Amino acid sequence: MQGTTEYSIDPGRKIKMLGRLFPETLFPRKLTPSAEKRLRLAQARAEEAIIRAHVDNALMFVDMLAEDLSFDRAIDSYVRVMGLPEPMASVVATRTLVVLGEDLVPYRRRAQEAPRTEETPGRPPLRLNDASEARFRAVRRA
Repeated sequence: MQGTTEYSIDPGRKIKMLGRLFPETLFPRKLTPSAEKRLRLAQARAEEAIIRAHVDNALMFVDMLAEDLSFDRAIDSYVRVMGLPEPMASVVATRTLVVLGEDLVPYRRRAQEAPRTEETPGRPPLRLNDASEARFRAVRRA
């Protein structure tokens, strides 16, 4: 066949050409340890934001279907309809139940209504100073 010319590129040449287009310095394979830490922190924040959004949407789902479904079935329906993968599905379901339970469980209401005397509300008081002073007094008496 005289009029047909066939062009073939050597596979090694293709790799070299791609190497020039995408040099290793632009897309390094291994990150520095500090970049790896920043990447993990950014990923954790992003996952947490996604979970919070799913919990908010699941609560809205429960509210809208309250007349037709119980809250646990509404949460299961939300997880199934959204196609959430299993680790995230469990977290979303648990956190949604926690938010719903905050209004239902009387102990939580009493704990929230009780005034806290310390600076950080919601945490038990630390008694480290009392323990160290008691040890110091015990040593002094001996």
